[in-house]
Amino acid sequence: MIIVLAGTVEGRELCGRLQAVGHQVLASVTSKWGGQLLQHQGVRRIIQGDLDQAGLLELIKINQAALIIDATHPFAAAISRAAMGAARQAGIEYLRLERPAAKLPAHPLVKPVTALEQLEAHLGAGMRVFSTLGSKQLAAIIPVIARQGAELVARVLPSSAVLRNCEDLGLKPNQLVALQGPFSLEMNREMFSHYRADLVLSKESGRPGGLDTKVGAALQLGIPIVVWSRPELDYPSCFDSSQAVMEYINRQARDRL
Repeated sequence: MIIVLAGTVEGRELCGRLQAVGHQVLASVTSKWGGQLLQHQGVRRIIQGDLDQAGLLELIKINQAALIIDATHPFAAAISRAAMGAARQAGIEYLRLERPAAKLPAHPLVKPVTALEQLEAHLGAGMRVFSTLGSKQLAAIIPVIARQGAELVARVLPSSAVLRNCEDLGLKPNQLVALQGPFSLEMNREMFSHYRADLVLSKESGRPGGLDTKVGAALQLGIPIVVWSRPELDYPSCFDSSQAVMEYINRQARDRL
């Protein structure tokens, strides 16, 4: 059995490829929507919900898993650390599948930061900030933006749970753009312009996360964009495509023959 933490496009693709060549696959996702996407792709065994290291260890033991593949989002550092720890405890191999990082253009309007706390240096009173960071970072950035007298517009997933969380955090309907991405350069440009953004916030989520079109749209409009760099973890084995993972697994299988 191979456990795949499959909360990304790359993870879903890998589950399908593994299953197609006869591997027993258990796909783990946190959201109902993620589970539905896997079902649409034909993945047969799916579990949905949050897991910590103890939960992952139990999952490995119950399913007698021989391998865990971490294909979570580049910013899901907590679950990656938990997966590495669970794999060590269980004595099985851990592989990391992570989309390649995007190369940011060297431009004065592109502002890389390594921590969200550094956002404050780029804020000013009366500034309208358009966040594409998602809903999980809102609790951290709302007080920072308010403290500087700036105004927030947040683009988030159109799910009832996300919108309830935004409401609980005090955001008003006119501060929310509830849409599923990624978006084209033209659509990003239209949204940034429509909401009169003075500053855009993004994560370094790579091309699949739409970073290139966000940066391109911001630069076309002459708007600064703050890009939060992905966390750096010490992965024992890391691959940048599902094809590379498949080739590695095939080599390992041949070596055992």
